[in-house]
This record gives sequence, structure tokens and C-alpha cells, in this order.
Amino acid sequence: MFGRLMPIEGKFFELFNQHASLCIKGCREMVELMSNFDDLEIRVHAIEGIEKQADKITHECIDLLHKTFITPIDRDDIHKLITRMDDILDLLEDAAQTISLYDIQHVTPEAKRLAELCLACAEKVAAAVGLLHNMNNSKEIMNICVEIDRLESDADHVMRAAMSKLFRDEPDVRNLIKLKAIYELLETVTDRCEDVANIIEGIVLENS
Repeated sequence: MFGRLMPIEGKFFELFNQHASLCIKGCREMVELMSNFDDLEIRVHAIEGIEKQADKITHECIDLLHKTFITPIDRDDIHKLITRMDDILDLLEDAAQTISLYDIQHVTPEAKRLAELCLACAEKVAAAVGLLHNMNNSKEIMNICVEIDRLESDADHVMRAAMSKLFRDEPDVRNLIKLKAIYELLETVTDRCEDVANIIEGIVLENS
């Protein structure tokens, strides 16, 4: 009787897709921010707005999880997936706000490259999430997850090279501290994308 009173599945995959789209949108704003500081505050405000939209989706997904009797995939996996995806935009917002608060006047090519790698990772996350509703897509999903791992590795290499150059060539200690913080935040965005890929790989292995 109790089971008949509760939803059987819910719209989890739709919420995953909506959130993933916002991750892409936020990363695109960050790439644009890095390309044109004239619109800095507009871009920062846009990223903050996107993060708030994503928070609402995360809360909706978790609320739905509590109300749903039978979920399409493991309940813990749903919770981990949506919260890790939310971490992506939280960190992106932190990076945007840090650029604004630190009054950074220009960024390095390495920072711009890290932003581009964040966008590439977010696009791959969205692609994998978009296929997750059907386990017949398992091989393609796993291939996309491998691509996310590769992109995260690329970001790690870019950050190491950027840090080496920064400590070698930057004479202003304040600028060094500011840029170091930006590098670390952006590289961590790609780490969270890799975390999402690892969760997705686990879901595929458990359900295919």
C-alpha cells in the first residue's frame, strides 16, 4: 500500500541533464571572462546566477530522492552524482569571485587554457550524463569517461607548468599568490569532473 502512494522513478535523468547544461554554460562564461576583462563583473554575476540555478536543481533532485520509492539507479549514486556535479559550479563560482575580489587585471595564457579545459570536461560530462538513461549506451559512456580522465590529466600538466613558470618568472609576490589561487581553483574544477566520471563509471558497471 505504501509503495503505491509514492513515485516509482521520478525525473532524475532530466535533472542531471539540466544541471550538466548549466555546468557547460558556466564554463563558457569563464572562458569568455578570461578572454575579455572589460566584462568582468557581468561575467562574474552571470556565473553566480548560473550557480544558483544549479543549486535549485540539486535541491530538487535530493528532495525527489527522498520522495521516490523506486529509483532508476542506486539512491546513493544519485546523491553522489548530483552533489559532485554541483561541486563543479561551486568551484567555478569561487574562481570567478576570486578574480573579482583579488582585482586581477590580466590573466596568463595558462589560466585561459585551464578555463578551456574546464569547458571541455563539462561538455564531456554532459555527453556522458545524457546517455546514462540507457545502459545500452554503456560502451560509449565509458569511452567518454576515459576522455574526461585524459582532459583532467592535461589540466594537471598545464597547472604544473604554469606554477613552475609563475614561481620562476613572476617578480610580484602579490600577483604570484593571486594567480596561484586561480590556477588551483580551475584545475580543481577538472578534478571534480573526473570525480563525476568515476561515479558514472561505477553506475555503468553496476547496471550493465
